[in-house]
Amino acid sequence: MTKIISQEGLEEFQALVDGIRPLTQDKKHFGTPVKTRAELDEQAPKLAVSHYFSDTFQPLLPTEGPMRWRADHADNLVLKRLRRGDYVPDLILDLHGMRQTEAKLELAALVEAAIREQCQCVCVMHGYGTGVLKQQLPLWLAQHPQVLAFHQAPKEWGGDAALLVLVDLGDLPHRR
Repeated sequence: MTKIISQEGLEEFQALVDGIRPLTQDKKHFGTPVKTRAELDEQAPKLAVSHYFSDTFQPLLPTEGPMRWRADHADNLVLKRLRRGDYVPDLILDLHGMRQTEAKLELAALVEAAIREQCQCVCVMHGYGTGVLKQQLPLWLAQHPQVLAFHQAPKEWGGDAALLVLVDLGDLPHRR
């Protein structure tokens, strides 16, 4: 089916579009906005938390006795030295009154601060309370690749309401 365009219709159309000029194309592209350095620094701890700490991961932890764990590549004597109190914590984190999401962020920030400040041993105080943080904290710590070991703290550092955590500083010199 072909349409026959009459000469009159073409002339009327030419009269209607006479004087119209084409639109100029807008050259602005709407991609993802570039984030500032401050925004990236603010989001880094949240990304670390989502990367390291999963609520579904269940490491093999002891059911009896004090809470303790060591990484497979860590020395066998590490737990014994933590239990005896040979390591003195350089940083202390108090999680009293925090929710799980806040505690995850603070825990990731503590491990990053310990690496940055070259602190081999840190203390995390979770308290007694309802026991939610006491249950979750070992699960989170066992997932972090920079954590060598943790053990229930001696009485002078909080007893069974705290954990002493040994952080892997890599090849950096550290204190004993």
